Amino acid sequence: MATEGTTTDRNARIDLLLDKQDIRECLERFSRGMDRFDRATYLSAFWDDAEMAAGPFVGSASACWDWAVPMHEAGQILTHHALLQSNIDVDGDTAHSETYYQFVGRNRDESIWIAGGRYVDRLERRGGEWRIALRTNVIEWCHQPVPLPVPFADVPDIALNGVTARSNEDPSYQRPLVNRRAPTNL
Repeated sequence: MATEGTTTDRNARIDLLLDKQDIRECLERFSRGMDRFDRATYLSAFWDDAEMAAGPFVGSASACWDWAVPMHEAGQILTHHALLQSNIDVDGDTAHSETYYQFVGRNRDESIWIAGGRYVDRLERRGGEWRIALRTNVIEWCHQPVPLPVPFADVPDIALNGVTARSNEDPSYQRPLVNRRAPTNL
């Protein structure tokens, strides 16, 4: 039989789990916003007074956008900011997280650039919402592998369900998601 202390402990664990989920969703908004060139989604991960340190850049999240997007547009066809595991320490309305990442850029010359490291963040809960207040990007490695052709690019109807786009034209924004390709008998 559960005691009141057990219920309280369980409720505290559920609250912590919900806080960590909200923080993970915040971190994911940054990646999606950058990869889809969706400024509103990107900025929704940061407080207006947030500070960023990314490579040579140090400043506000909006100024980082203004610096990074033209660089990505000029150099890459697409980018993936893939988030890996996160360690999140919540202390009241402040949290600190360390999130491993891998960045992949498909460059305009068809070369590939891969880098990895960690986003180290201080997040704050204001008005019940978690956002990044301070981010530093610890870049730990990079590699330029030999590029290969994109698989199945020669399939005639491959693009019917959409193609990658750095905008809300990307298939991930389609609601409801539907399949426009005919079934195959492979």
